[in-house]
Amino acid sequence: MAINVRRAVEADAERVASLSRDFAEHLRKLGDTTDFQFTAETYRRDGFGVNPAFFGLVAEIDAEVVGYLLYHFGYDADLAARTLYIIDLYVSEESRRQGVGKSLMAFAQRVCRDVGAKEIWWSVYKSNQPAYGFYARLGGEMVDDQDFMYLAVEP
Repeated sequence: MAINVRRAVEADAERVASLSRDFAEHLRKLGDTTDFQFTAETYRRDGFGVNPAFFGLVAEIDAEVVGYLLYHFGYDADLAARTLYIIDLYVSEESRRQGVGKSLMAFAQRVCRDVGAKEIWWSVYKSNQPAYGFYARLGGEMVDDQDFMYLAVEP
């Protein structure tokens, strides 16, 4: 079984959105109450075109998309360097433990190096213990001295 990771194209939007719905359901089972709004339409609108808000990778087994990783670039003033931030990484339940997630992360590392970025960042839903284990096995480290915050901006 060969895993093929490639950059996502617009034709992948339906399958990625379907996997994203599966991911949302997985997170809901863990207690996440987020109003997930990502769809194929929003993917095509925001992930492609002249100035995309984010980029995507897909992993295929036998030409079927079984996982995806969405990311965008940022900047860390402390490091004085670009960073890559992973928005989502999800692998279909039936394709887990076959190296798909690891392959997606390895491709993201290549993307990071190719643009001169120094670090990859991501967040993990606190109840998603399998994700913590997965990232730890890849060498991911917890950030203990910072917490994420957000501020909703009214239109």
